[in-house]
Amino acid sequence: MMRTDTVIIGAGQAGLALSLELRAAGHEHVVLERGRVGERWRSERWDSLHLLTPNWLNQLPGTAPLPDPHGYLDRRGVVGYLEAYAAGAPVRERTTVSRVRRAGRGFHIETDRGHWQAANVVIATGDCDVPRLPTAAAGAPASVHSLHAAHYRRPDQLPPGAVLVVGAGPSGQQLAGELRAAGRAVTLAVGRHTRMPRRYRGRDVFDWLHATGRLTTPAGAVPDLEAARRAPGFPVSGSGETLGLDRLAAQGVVVTGRLEGFAGRYALFGSHLQHELREADRRQRRVLADIDAHIAQTGAAAEPEPWPAPVMLARGPERLDLGAVGTVLWATGYTRAYPWLEVPVLDHCGQLVHREGVTAAPGLYALGLRFQRTRRSHLLGGVGEDAEFIAGRILAGAPTERLARPA
Repeated sequence: MMRTDTVIIGAGQAGLALSLELRAAGHEHVVLERGRVGERWRSERWDSLHLLTPNWLNQLPGTAPLPDPHGYLDRRGVVGYLEAYAAGAPVRERTTVSRVRRAGRGFHIETDRGHWQAANVVIATGDCDVPRLPTAAAGAPASVHSLHAAHYRRPDQLPPGAVLVVGAGPSGQQLAGELRAAGRAVTLAVGRHTRMPRRYRGRDVFDWLHATGRLTTPAGAVPDLEAARRAPGFPVSGSGETLGLDRLAAQGVVVTGRLEGFAGRYALFGSHLQHELREADRRQRRVLADIDAHIAQTGAAAEPEPWPAPVMLARGPERLDLGAVGTVLWATGYTRAYPWLEVPVLDHCGQLVHREGVTAAPGLYALGLRFQRTRRSHLLGGVGEDAEFIAGRILAGAPTERLARPA
């Protein structure tokens, strides 16, 4: 049995940022990582992926600014950045946590490389934990290769044939464009999504989001926090290009409505594409209006630019013959799962109940979740303030917030 003050589960940006805070305070701790540092960027992201946020926004606490502030780190760059950041941290790689339970006033943590006893546990496994598949995925014909985006690497990895991409968020749109550029016939099934230009009025859109204060909006100021956490991400490209369903359609991607299911050799699509396009345009207009208001109020330097025209697309086919389709690629996002957590802090959906990362169980915390404390809590450059907050709670031995325990 090994003992320490705090066990951090996960050696991504969240766990490493917290480790830096605890090391600075001389607080004994260990970081347990099931794979290697930054494992998801190594094994669960496609080869050409770049961060969607510019480098000036990706600085981890205690590090020098990244070079090329207006560039975008690629997958290898992120891994290298995290590896360098982990230097000196008490990380135990290739250590899988199998059980966390209460033990007296602390916790007993079981792993495949020994057991730990600790006063505190911090769950830093991230917001994109487990690949999410819709119910319809179970009905996909066995003759078609079915693959979640977490396991996609490059176009030549896929079997021959056309590709049906399901999901029109940042991943779905980027993958549809990459596959089409590689010569594949691509159909993109579109559900709830949003629109956003990569640049607006002469500046990167994330520059404006930072300037307007949207990135630092506190969780407590959001009327419907759960809806905000489920909001579709901005479909922008880390290559610096603007994405969009209209652009993909112009490249030859067939855009359809939401995938409803399968019937024999056919994929069936809903008829609400036009509604989803209008809703995405409405979400974009709301953000751009905030940017324009900020420019008018502050006199910020900006180029004149009209709002992007609404996307106008044909209705799209209601079904697709899968005879020529080699792969269904699910760009349907992620969820979180804690099968190893035996502390009563999960709701009826298995999600962690917390307030700003503090759970109802004394000594049990979370870090790196979407909208944990602010809109940027899950971003590489946004986790530092949350890590400082959680470290402060740990070091002070502060009592847990009064939260309703899950039923």
